[in-house]
Amino acid sequence: MGVIYLVRHGQADPQAYGIVGSQDSSASGEVGGLTPTGIVQAGLTGDLLAAQTARITTAICGDLPRQRDTLAGVLSRFDDTPEAVIDPRWNEYALPALVGEASAAEFADGRNYQKRLDDSLSAWIDRDDTPDAAHDGSGETYRAFRERVDAAGHDAAAHAGSGQTVLVVSSAGVIAQWIADLWDVPSQRWPAVARAMINASVTKLIVGRRGVSVVSFNEHTHLDDRDGGVATFR
Repeated sequence: MGVIYLVRHGQADPQAYGIVGSQDSSASGEVGGLTPTGIVQAGLTGDLLAAQTARITTAICGDLPRQRDTLAGVLSRFDDTPEAVIDPRWNEYALPALVGEASAAEFADGRNYQKRLDDSLSAWIDRDDTPDAAHDGSGETYRAFRERVDAAGHDAAAHAGSGQTVLVVSSAGVIAQWIADLWDVPSQRWPAVARAMINASVTKLIVGRRGVSVVSFNEHTHLDDRDGGVATFR
C-alpha cells in the first residue's frame, strides 16, 4: 500500500489571483508567492508530515510560485528529500480569466468575492457542453480541467506503490476536483468541496489493490491555536 499526501498551498500574495492594485506581500519577492504567514503554514505542514512519515519518495507540485514555495517549505522539514517534480497539470484553473478582474477591496470582502467565484465556476461548468465553451475567454474548458486533473492524479497514484509516500502540493480547486471524482460528487457540487479548504491543509489518500481511497480530508489542526492560529481560507 502506498500513500499520497495532497497539500493545498499556503497563503499567497493576492497578486496570485490577479487582484488589481494589491501590494506585493510575497515573502520571496516573486509575484504570486507565499506571504510570511504562508511560509509559516508551509513549515508547520512540513512538521506534521515529518512526524507521520520518515521519507517522501516522490514530491510533485504545479509551476505556480505559491505551489513551489509551499513544496519547498514542507520539504525543508525532512532530512532526505527527492528532487521536486514540477508538473503544470497541478496548476489551479485560470484566474482572473475565469472570474474577471477584482480590486484589493473586492478581494478583501471575502463573502462577496467567494460568491463571485462560485457564480463564475457554476457558469463555467454549465458552458462545458455548449459550442462556445472553448472560446469564452476562460482559457480552459471545465472538461479539459477535469481531464488534466484526472491524468495528474492517475500518474501520482502510479508513484505510490507499496511502501512509497508521494507528496503533491497543489491548489484548492484541483485537489477538490480529484476528491470529488473519487467520491462521485456531481460536477456542480465540487466547488463546495474547494470552498471548505484551508491553506496548507493536508488530505491523505491510500493506494492499494482497490485503487485510490480518501482517508482524511482538509486536515488543518496543526495550523490552529498557535499564537492565535494561522489557519486561513485565502
